[in-house]
Amino acid sequence: MAKLTATCNAKLTTNARKPLNQTCSTELSIDAHATPTSTGATAAGKVLGRAPLIHKRIDCCTFITLQQNTYANCVHSLVALDIKPSQIFLDHLIKIWDEGDAVLPIDQRLPKSAKQKLFKDLGASWIITNDGEKVKLDTGFQTEADDALVIATSGTTGLPKGVVHTHKSIHASVTAAGSRLSCNSNDHWFACLPLAHVGGLSVLLRARQYQSGLTIVDGVDQSLLENAINTGANLTSLVPTALQKLDVSNFRAVLVGGSSIVDKLPANAITTYGLTETMGGIAYDGKALDGVEIRISDTGEIEIHGEMLFRTYRDGIDPKKEDGWFTTGDLGEINDDKLTVYGRKDDLINTGGYKVWPKLVESSINQINGVTDCVVLGLPDAKWGQTVCAWIVLQNPNGSLSLENVRRHIKETLADYCAPRKLFIVESIPRSALGKVLSAEVLKIESRCYE
Repeated sequence: MAKLTATCNAKLTTNARKPLNQTCSTELSIDAHATPTSTGATAAGKVLGRAPLIHKRIDCCTFITLQQNTYANCVHSLVALDIKPSQIFLDHLIKIWDEGDAVLPIDQRLPKSAKQKLFKDLGASWIITNDGEKVKLDTGFQTEADDALVIATSGTTGLPKGVVHTHKSIHASVTAAGSRLSCNSNDHWFACLPLAHVGGLSVLLRARQYQSGLTIVDGVDQSLLENAINTGANLTSLVPTALQKLDVSNFRAVLVGGSSIVDKLPANAITTYGLTETMGGIAYDGKALDGVEIRISDTGEIEIHGEMLFRTYRDGIDPKKEDGWFTTGDLGEINDDKLTVYGRKDDLINTGGYKVWPKLVESSINQINGVTDCVVLGLPDAKWGQTVCAWIVLQNPNGSLSLENVRRHIKETLADYCAPRKLFIVESIPRSALGKVLSAEVLKIESRCYE
């Protein structure tokens, strides 16, 4: 089992039996008196103030007392926030936490039927809507005392699961990221990712923790981004597809994650690796954040340990090992003190006995002149077991690209068995709000096929 150790001062040592581990002391803390009116988030590109602290720093004895007082009269309900990204969303989130309940943020792009299924499956007791209506549900069930958040996974590998995070895991995640980014009250976050996902929600939480400025928008384009920059925004988080379309040169740092990373990144971009179960990024540019341990199992899977890990799934299933390690289902390796992620275990293509990493092939294809996007998947094949197939988006919709040219290009940088045997020219690649490829939707696309 390959492991790696990293210390808090970023001095890394490699050993075949050591985990990637960064540790530093943190204080248990909670904010029992946050008020919605003190937030500094707007949806119009103006900042009215500073976001309040998530937590007041207090000693452990005070923490225990406050926690008992805070939750003494609560039923630990799960409250669904069916609200678009806005200050109203943040106000409600703070109030729900003050009352000792947990939050279930709802993706605003979901149809009504999908939302109703989430409410039922994840056990929400209340729904708060954009117009302020609060609806009681009969199908809800309680959360535990320290539970703060239930996030529905993207469902790219199956049905969405409810990931339960505690105040402790959120605090660990926010402070680890803040430490790496040197966050402070002079910063100003631009929040443009969906708040129903950890990548978007974490932006709000970091701003609150460090009393930073905060601008919340529903979606992003260059004009919204420039408005935010003009009001002082210097930090943001984006998906690769958005990064390719925007000028982000004026930001101090741009976190990029959620899908395959583009080859050419701006100097201020930081690639992140993480999952819903880790409350977002736990490795920046391949380096573990403070308090995170990463190791590679004997089967090549990435395993993670740390306080930012989720408590359990909403159905009560806790997949973590007895010693607290969580197997991600992602494949990767650690070389030269750096984590490299190859993709989901289920995405690995086995063709004729050879293993092909789709991300490596995608990276090569994206270097072809005229290609703007692509995805590589394995399809069943009677002869090879699986065959490598590529779906490609061209800059010129009426343009053409031959399978022969693609294969020739791939063979210049990768083994010949990595070259696609089928090529599909498509108008776009279906992706989630965070840029993850929706493989099932890709397979449904009617397109030109070359083989």
